[in-house]
Amino acid sequence: MNILMLCNKSPWPPLEGGPIAMNAMAEGLVNAGHTVKILAINSNKYSVDPRQIPREYRDKTRIETVYLDLSVKWLPALKCFLSHKSYHIERFISPAFARTLKDILRNEKFDIIQFETLFTTPYIPLISSFSNTRLVLRAHNIEHLIWKRMADNCLNPVKRFYLRHLAKTLREYELSILPTLHGIVAITAKDAEWFQGQAPGIPVTDIPFGIMPDAPPEQGNSTKKDTGNDLFHLGSMNWQPNLEGIRWFVKNVWPELHQNFPDLKLHLAGRAMPEWMVRMKMPGVVVDGEVEDAAVYMQSHGIMVVPLFSGSGIRIKIIEGMRAGKTIITTTVGAEGIDYSDRKNILIANNKEEFIHAVRQCQANPDLVRILGANARELVISRHNNSLLMEKLTDFYSALLP
Repeated sequence: MNILMLCNKSPWPPLEGGPIAMNAMAEGLVNAGHTVKILAINSNKYSVDPRQIPREYRDKTRIETVYLDLSVKWLPALKCFLSHKSYHIERFISPAFARTLKDILRNEKFDIIQFETLFTTPYIPLISSFSNTRLVLRAHNIEHLIWKRMADNCLNPVKRFYLRHLAKTLREYELSILPTLHGIVAITAKDAEWFQGQAPGIPVTDIPFGIMPDAPPEQGNSTKKDTGNDLFHLGSMNWQPNLEGIRWFVKNVWPELHQNFPDLKLHLAGRAMPEWMVRMKMPGVVVDGEVEDAAVYMQSHGIMVVPLFSGSGIRIKIIEGMRAGKTIITTTVGAEGIDYSDRKNILIANNKEEFIHAVRQCQANPDLVRILGANARELVISRHNNSLLMEKLTDFYSALLP
């Protein structure tokens, strides 16, 4: 099959959740024998120098990028508010992207056009005017649910009102786009159930984030000494659920943990660290910022904490952490989409007391940490085999073709 992937971020370099998931999909499709063409938005939010994309990657994906400024602009946001349109979606509408897409569609025929995330779907009317290609949404999340959960957790009444408005308009758009699709590829079985309920006439499947099963845990070349069971968080801070979760953790959980374990360290790493976090002077907290190699960083630290209270879909960094044999402490929301067993291959904590209890258990029982990490790796290797997932996706796409 010839597949066009429309991406809201460049899959290369795969440095954060969305690009990692899109890159795994592109690599998996190519390895499965399909022809892939990528058209991606290159923005100030995730900036890529196209000249730095490796030749091999360009050859096998034929990647093109179009720059789009995704900065929040208050006048367009106000217009969307007054017209009851989704500002999240309107930001991704670009004449330059549309022109490039037209050129591609004029010169090449595709069996499947795969929309990576909801934010590339505004181009469906343009595509439909050129061809009757099968249109498939690869839903990384139920997008409006992220903002609904953020609104529910927000204490500021003014901010909560606006977040609810954003969630409402995004939900209306999300539902309106479903009848224009020929298929939906959800990233979790739970999300697939939601889409089936909202669009009962449209074929839906679930294809989670895939990994190469034969890859051993990355040991890397870190020169750091063994840090034992220290804590770390690795995630992009330009994604609001990550930022909210870490703000809550360092304010509510860490002070008591530090009091009980004065030698324990909490390492924070990821892209787009806010200034307040960089300047934070909290005992035992080390802000490492953006790291060159996530796999090496994971192997340099002990227990991964992911305090998520909003969000949707599946957390790519948790899957990568489990693949690396790490013990993960996260919330029920953070573990959504993973076929986990609490206390067997992950530790679930949904409030301050549960996070503290989980950390205490790990500090008191190194064998528990080792067993949880080994079980976590076994789980993702068996359930997230990218080769098998691509076979399932190929069967799904074959059934969609006329």
